[in-house]
Amino acid sequence: MTTIDPQDTLPPDSPARHAFEMGRQLRKKVGRRDHATFDAREPEVAVERVLASNEGRLDELVPVRMGRMSVSPFAFLRGSAAAMAADIATTPTTNTRVQLCGDAHLANFGVFASPERQLVFDLNDFDETHPGPWEWDVKRLAASFVVASRQNGYAEATCREMAWTTANAYRSWTRRYAGMKALDVWYAHIPITAVIGRVEEARRKTGLRISLADAQRRDHMAALGKLSEKATGGGWLFRDKPPLLVRLPEGDVRRTVVPLMRDLYVRSLPADRRVLVEKYHLLDVALKVVGVGSVGTRCYVALFAGPAGGPLVLQVKEARESVLAPHARTRSRIRHQGERVVTGQRIMQAFSDIFLGWTHSPIAGIDFYVRQLYDMKYAFDIEDLLPVGMRLTAEVCGWALARAHARSGNPATIAGYLGRGDAFADAMAEFGARYADQTERDHAAFVRAIRTGRIPVISGI
Repeated sequence: MTTIDPQDTLPPDSPARHAFEMGRQLRKKVGRRDHATFDAREPEVAVERVLASNEGRLDELVPVRMGRMSVSPFAFLRGSAAAMAADIATTPTTNTRVQLCGDAHLANFGVFASPERQLVFDLNDFDETHPGPWEWDVKRLAASFVVASRQNGYAEATCREMAWTTANAYRSWTRRYAGMKALDVWYAHIPITAVIGRVEEARRKTGLRISLADAQRRDHMAALGKLSEKATGGGWLFRDKPPLLVRLPEGDVRRTVVPLMRDLYVRSLPADRRVLVEKYHLLDVALKVVGVGSVGTRCYVALFAGPAGGPLVLQVKEARESVLAPHARTRSRIRHQGERVVTGQRIMQAFSDIFLGWTHSPIAGIDFYVRQLYDMKYAFDIEDLLPVGMRLTAEVCGWALARAHARSGNPATIAGYLGRGDAFADAMAEFGARYADQTERDHAAFVRAIRTGRIPVISGI
């Protein structure tokens, strides 16, 4: 990877050069190797944090969430963003702020379509987005690679190497973005054509490979075929599959969901998108279980049809306060949680969903954001990746995170702090291993609580 070093190329009196020097000076406050620090705590603390995060969720779906989190340490890590946010907030930081993803584990990166229908690689989950120190995202990402690599049975040295590779890619690309014009950084994106094939070739089971064509087929027609069925009188309705997909009675749709899709959502869209959305009419709505950490939040899928046919499937997802909010010194200026998610996504992603918007339920007093359910979305299946495939995934995730942070923060300051050497990457390899140890202890305590009957679960769904 060729890097452009601001130390060598930036004009001496430029703002970027001064920012670069400010970053270097931050090392006196927090050494780069200090980021390896993590003090182990009692696993029961994480269990209590997870149980606290169930507050306000749909009671009947909480056991599903608990069951999904119990599957493995990596599943537990995915579902315990609040627990890790509290842990990371106690670690050393430069307090150099960017727009954070807030939940930057490796499964929250993937492929989706740009408005021009080109496939790109980027972050794809922003439920926890919030301003905060850039290190917080890097630490969650590095730890997730160690936990996932151990789950895949790699040697411990290889697991640590994945965290090191993630941090090194972040450092290298941040230094490159530090030497670029702001507009060039804003327009930068990661084309997937040269990446997806290399990752998919690095699998133990060749029959599980997915191609670009497979990703491109994950569109609204695919959602229609997977989630719906033909209605008796014509048209389409969602297919009931409790508790994962539950159709709402017509009265509930009119009372709760139709108001969500009118007024505030439409007003949250740019004027040209309003024209497009208003061409569609609503056919059906269902409550859908999604992900791991999000299970139990109110997430609807709404099926629409256009004037000449053709489906549109939108996800209307509850937006809660970010798990970073209690720990970040800078509070978000945006009070509407759905608007917070949408704004954070638009800041961090190279290309955002054209249907992205927000709304509010005055009946329940809950904020929501809206996006397409399928938009050629695709995520790497990490479970059967060979180390070479995991390493490539670590590189591209570190690249994507550096690009996302460079859009809102000052990459020259971060680049100046990170420097040319391996000190920060070495620290992330150590931190990742230490936090993976903590995650495994937390998961074991969580499973024990399930076995004693303290935590009810529904498994296998």
